[in-house]
Amino acid sequence: MAEVSKNSVIHELITENEHGQRLDNLLLKKCKGVPKSHVYSVVRSGQVRVNGRRAAVSYRLQTGDVVRIPPMRTARVEQEVVDGAALKVQLPVVYEDDGLLIVDKPAGIAVHGGSGESFGVVEALRRQRPQARFLELAHRLDRETSGLLLLGKKRSVLLALHEMFRAGARGGSERGADKRYQVLVLGRWMDPLRNVRLPLHKYLLESGERRVRVAEEGKAAHTVFRLLARWERYSLLEAELKTGRTHQIRVHLAHLGYPIAGDEKYGDFALNRALAREGLKRMFLHAGKISLPHPQDGRELVVEAALPGALAQFLQKLSTKEKQDYGGTV
Repeated sequence: MAEVSKNSVIHELITENEHGQRLDNLLLKKCKGVPKSHVYSVVRSGQVRVNGRRAAVSYRLQTGDVVRIPPMRTARVEQEVVDGAALKVQLPVVYEDDGLLIVDKPAGIAVHGGSGESFGVVEALRRQRPQARFLELAHRLDRETSGLLLLGKKRSVLLALHEMFRAGARGGSERGADKRYQVLVLGRWMDPLRNVRLPLHKYLLESGERRVRVAEEGKAAHTVFRLLARWERYSLLEAELKTGRTHQIRVHLAHLGYPIAGDEKYGDFALNRALAREGLKRMFLHAGKISLPHPQDGRELVVEAALPGALAQFLQKLSTKEKQDYGGTV
């Protein structure tokens, strides 16, 4: 038996991950439990809009498109399962005003449901804040990545945030968001400052899983790395994204021979197993700082999120162990 979803209208920003996908395929993935015939009917009726205009189900989505998805009929039993799981997620609020919400996303939680995930951060927040009339993701973080995640509480703020992140993805001189990550890598990183400009190309494995590699035919990607600390076997870096490509930090580092500790896609798998036994059971990548002009009044907004306890504890354990074995940080 079905019922009309109580969710508000969703405005979905299309990223490189969805570029080239048909509109109907995107909707079927996003609207779990909705009959295919109903999805097609809603599109034909004009309730689904792409950049404010009607679109055919066969439309190929482009990076930067904004898709309006109206409430749809979903299976009650599935909705109850999602609600129950989502309400258990604790999402620390780092900053909030009448138009902007910034949370510190834990590792292991997707930013939204779909692609095998029954729910994500945005679904959890909507259920925890039933009074919120509008709440949409402004950007994405990988499931394995922790840290600062921005959401718009007003459509005008959301669109302004989308433009800032698009400006960052273009890598031009436009004023966008300055995103900084802390990352622990295997190996002794020697450069205090290093600009990495390597094009990235997306491809699919036989299993259908999406991956990224450095390739000449890829899109331009630029990351700035700064050395924060170095030990005999590991280095702690700050990564500044100048462009916003999928898995950019992870692939750049793996290609250079400095895989991220705990990275299950591009990392050193034998090392990851050893690290798990030592207490690091996740990828060491944390979105710790973001600076941007506030989308409502233009004032400079700087927000930070401290390293999660598990990562901070692992660094302390690493420092103690390497001080005993090698003489400490160098």
